[in-house]
Amino acid sequence: GCCKGWIAHLEKQGFAPRIKEVPNLDALKKRLGIPGTVVSCHTAVIAGYSVEGHVPAAAIRKLLRERPAIAGIGVTGMPLGSPGMEGLGRMDPFDVMAFDRKGRTSVFARFG
Repeated sequence: GCCKGWIAHLEKQGFAPRIKEVPNLDALKKRLGIPGTVVSCHTAVIAGYSVEGHVPAAAIRKLLRERPAIAGIGVTGMPLGSPGMEGLGRMDPFDVMAFDRKGRTSVFARFG
């Protein structure tokens, strides 16, 4: 359910996601260099960047606009109020983390 909610959020923001079920998501996350501290429930790839979890479209647009030298961005876990997790009527603050291939992370954007 939450993954479909995230996809609906992206579609409402003008993205056209293509869904592909993979047999071993953990192996894909490892191959993409997503550090364990950022792992969430779903993984996307856009313009060569990994996007992990409930990342808002605004952060993806920032990523595509700035083109930083990183492997990707992600939201750890499933924060309430993040795209796809809006159902309880509350928004907890959360960070979108940037990560590189060596597993180093830094705050990319803050929400909430």
